Amino acid sequence: MSEQPRLLDQVRDRIRYKHYSIRTEKTYITWIKRFIFFHDKRHPKGMGKNEIEQFLTHLAVNRQVSSSTQNQALSALLFLYKEVLGVELDWLENVERAKKSERLPVVFTKNEVRAVLARLDGQYGLMAGLLYGSGLRLMECLRLRVKDVDFEYRQITVRSGKGNKDRTTILPEGLVTSLKEQIERVKVVHQQDLEEGFGEVYLPNALERKYPNANKVLAWQYIFFSEKRSQDPRSEIFRRHHMDPKSLQRQVKKAVIATGVNKQASCHTFRHSFATHLLENGYDIRTVQELMGHKDVRTTQIYTHVMNKGANAVMSPFDS
Repeated sequence: MSEQPRLLDQVRDRIRYKHYSIRTEKTYITWIKRFIFFHDKRHPKGMGKNEIEQFLTHLAVNRQVSSSTQNQALSALLFLYKEVLGVELDWLENVERAKKSERLPVVFTKNEVRAVLARLDGQYGLMAGLLYGSGLRLMECLRLRVKDVDFEYRQITVRSGKGNKDRTTILPEGLVTSLKEQIERVKVVHQQDLEEGFGEVYLPNALERKYPNANKVLAWQYIFFSEKRSQDPRSEIFRRHHMDPKSLQRQVKKAVIATGVNKQASCHTFRHSFATHLLENGYDIRTVQELMGHKDVRTTQIYTHVMNKGANAVMSPFDS
């Protein structure tokens, strides 16, 4: 009789079967480990609703994590019990999720966008330009492949975005030349990789089995590639992956500080600014919702609240 795989190996197998990303896999494994260690290494089969609530309370009260972090931990535990252990969900469905804080997004003014982008050189400037000019999330930008850009139609296709949905968004005219130059760099590096016996790239959803040679085709290569090849943690194949998100995050942080913009800004601020500035330019909210990839228009409506502040709406009695 074969030995049953260890619990965390079962979790990994189930995550990969459902085609979750490697980031989700690492996050879920981390939270499940923390849950087990919090309860003195007891097996999750012997625990239930009370133990989950104790752990979530510990995160909120003692660790003072945000509501989104607490809900992330809960999602990992729900996956463990439902997908791996096959536990009936009558009590899991009633576990209360932390209420998200209602905060307005941080948004750059148009002058601040120009000032920050002016401080970013080369591919960092191009990536930040796409975050703002196309409304991309950071990982959506990094996961862009050569085939996802349509220069003739001036559009970008975002594959497997949030909620595992595809969408199209605009390609700014001002970034066309820079993007074409970046793709030429991809061609050169990819050809070098092929000559050295490499050149494969990760393909999602078992496409490697369906199209055996596609992983070496230029169209599938990442536009913003890593400078070094690395070993895929799942297949153990050495490949050239996309750039580490921390690289752009660090550069944007430096640029914001250098410009003297006194806002708690990040890469995601460019995306917030994209939506806000489109609405300010008179585009209807449904169009913006589609470009942003929001499931619910209420998510997009939060940017109208940003517009309705200060001089864009009510005049202060001090000035009347």
